[in-house]
Amino acid sequence: MENVIYETKDGIAYITINRSDKLNALNSPTMNELIEAFSLAESNPQLRVVILTGAGEKSFVAGADINELAELDPIGGKRHSSMGQEIFNFIESHMTKPVIAAVNGFALGGGCELAMACHIRIASENAKFGQPEVGLGLIPGYGGTQRLPRLVGKGRALELILTGKMIDAAEAFRIGLVNQIVPYAGFIEVEKDGIKKQKPDLAATKKALIAEAVKLAQSIIAQAPVAVGLAVEAVNRGLEMTMAEGQAVESNLFGLVYTTEDFIEGTQAFIEKRKPKWIGR
Repeated sequence: MENVIYETKDGIAYITINRSDKLNALNSPTMNELIEAFSLAESNPQLRVVILTGAGEKSFVAGADINELAELDPIGGKRHSSMGQEIFNFIESHMTKPVIAAVNGFALGGGCELAMACHIRIASENAKFGQPEVGLGLIPGYGGTQRLPRLVGKGRALELILTGKMIDAAEAFRIGLVNQIVPYAGFIEVEKDGIKKQKPDLAATKKALIAEAVKLAQSIIAQAPVAVGLAVEAVNRGLEMTMAEGQAVESNLFGLVYTTEDFIEGTQAFIEKRKPKWIGR
C-alpha cells in the first residue's frame, strides 16, 4: 500500500493515512487502500482493536481530494459518494473489532466523516473538526449528513453543515463529537523577528495521543472478545430500529453469548476471584 500504513502489535492494528504532503486528503487510491487495511485487520483473529490516525502532526484527514472531485460529473459524483459510504459503513457496521480514531489536527469534510464512522474518537488539543462542503458548492457525501445529527443532534449538525465552520477539540467534546481530549504534551520556544514565544509541541502531543489511544485499546482488549464484538453489533443495529426492536436484538445477542466458551470462562473466573483467560470463541 502506498498511501496507507498498516502495522500490528500486541493485538492492535495501527492504520495510518500517509499523505502528509496533502494533509492526508482522501483520494480514490487511498480509499481503496483503507478498505484493504481494515479488511486485513478484521480477518486477523490475533487482533482485537484498530487505531486509525493520520501521518504527521498537522492533519488527521483534511478532507477529500478536491482536484479529483472537480473532475466528476453527476453520475460519477453519485458513484464516488456511494463508494465512500460503503467503505465507511464497513468500518462502522462490519468491523467486529472496535475502531478508535486518534484525531490530530484537521478532520474536515471526508476526514470528519471518517472519524465519525469509527466507534470511538479521541482528539489532541490541536484538532479541528468541520464539514465545509457547502463552501465548495457540495454537501457531505460520505455519510456526514446522517452520522453527524445522530451524534450531536439535528440542530447542532445542521449549524455545522450549513455554515461550514470549523470547531476546536473543546467544542467537539462539549457537543459529544469526541469522547476525550488529549492536552498538549508540552511547549517549545521559537523565535521570529527577534521575538521569542512558546508554541505547542505538536510532535510530543501526537505521541501522547497515540499513547492514550493504546491505553484505551488495552482496556478493551482486557474484555471478552466475542462479547465486545456483539456489543458493537447491538449498538449499531439498535440505532436503526425502534426501542422495542433494538431490545429484541439485544436479547438475541445476549442469549448468543451463552453459547461461547468466553462466557463460561468469564463467569468462572469471577466466582474464583481471578483474571479471565479469554479464548475468543
